Amino acid sequence: MREDFLHYIWKYKKFAFAKALTTTGESITITSVGQHNHLAGPDFFNARLHISDQEWAGNVEIHKRSSDWYAHGHETDTHYDTVILHVVWEHDIDIFRADNSILPTLELKSYIHKESLDNYHHLFDNSTQKWIHCEPSIGELPVHIWEHWQERLYIERLQRKTITIQKLLKKFKNDWERVLFIMLSRSFGTKINGEAFQSIAQHIDFNIIRKNAQEPFRLEAILLGAGNILPEESTDSYVMQLQGEYEYIKHKFQINADGVLPVQFYKLRPHNFPTIRLSQLAMLYHQTPNLFQRLMEPQSLLSYYTQLSVTASEYWETHFSFGTSHKKRSKKLSTSFIDLLLINTIIPLKFAYYQYLSKENNEEIFDLIRTIKPEKNSIITKFDSCVSKAKNAMHTQASIQLKSEYCSKHHCLQCEVGNWMITRK
Repeated sequence: MREDFLHYIWKYKKFAFAKALTTTGESITITSVGQHNHLAGPDFFNARLHISDQEWAGNVEIHKRSSDWYAHGHETDTHYDTVILHVVWEHDIDIFRADNSILPTLELKSYIHKESLDNYHHLFDNSTQKWIHCEPSIGELPVHIWEHWQERLYIERLQRKTITIQKLLKKFKNDWERVLFIMLSRSFGTKINGEAFQSIAQHIDFNIIRKNAQEPFRLEAILLGAGNILPEESTDSYVMQLQGEYEYIKHKFQINADGVLPVQFYKLRPHNFPTIRLSQLAMLYHQTPNLFQRLMEPQSLLSYYTQLSVTASEYWETHFSFGTSHKKRSKKLSTSFIDLLLINTIIPLKFAYYQYLSKENNEEIFDLIRTIKPEKNSIITKFDSCVSKAKNAMHTQASIQLKSEYCSKHHCLQCEVGNWMITRK
């Protein structure tokens, strides 16, 4: 028996509460179960109930056994002096208040619905043999419950990403353009170079990017130079030009790249080399003046594809790295890469920006994310085999949120799928 299951049973009254009696035979009438407390102190605050003919207002503490009260040292903690009811799975000892009166106790095991208890055990039995606890049964989940839960999960995921955005806004004094630059840089770095690209962006005052946006070569020199990617010695004329340009800009604008994290080439496909991605990022800021304002405007997915479809500079048409050339080919952002920019940066930033403006534009965000193709990874593949196949990026983002924040943390009792499994007939 898990204590969080008892919390769930009490919070949602999943027991025969109309017949409930204390361990001393007194009737219990519940007006309010109280507010669930996830911090230190009693488990539920401000509950209201009648015990026999006496009305009580106070807190409720929940344990697997009554003796856990003493095991946890509550008898010496004044925060528990306001507890009006002790809810336990098994009553094994009386608990006494400071005035030597017995603390009223409700033993739940006599009142929990058998179906709920059986479903609970079925959910957690042999859990080590399953990818997720509900793996054998999630496919039976009614479609309307799954779709509603996916929308809520996606909003949760956006809210988690908003926390990161808020921290950056606080650090850079509500400079939305700079925060966009930092987040786009991280996304251009993908998983392997994301942190390194973010550190590059945070070491460059965005005013430098803004002032030099008309000069794509200069922007490229700034990004490659600040990223410590330019070779110290080279006979390549383009490299020497970049070196000279960066030294001039570095001195003029006092760029200090000390502490920038090193970029990685290892295990990357050539189109994801940091040289290519930083050139594309420079070209994006060159080709799209007022980028933040443009991206925050409501528009279709096709419009975003057009706006973000940039190509690395001419040198990179015949190079992936400095010095070594190949046959000419365009290094243009793919639609799948733009999808990732939208999913991980632009849509979360729009969500946070609309909140900042107190605008309710969630439907626009939902409409946009639903037009983006589903992502591909091991989590998505596994959910596709267990439940209905993901049709768009909202579904895949919801699945990632579900696995990372609920399944992997065993928070089944806070999950709509887990709730359905426990309460179904």
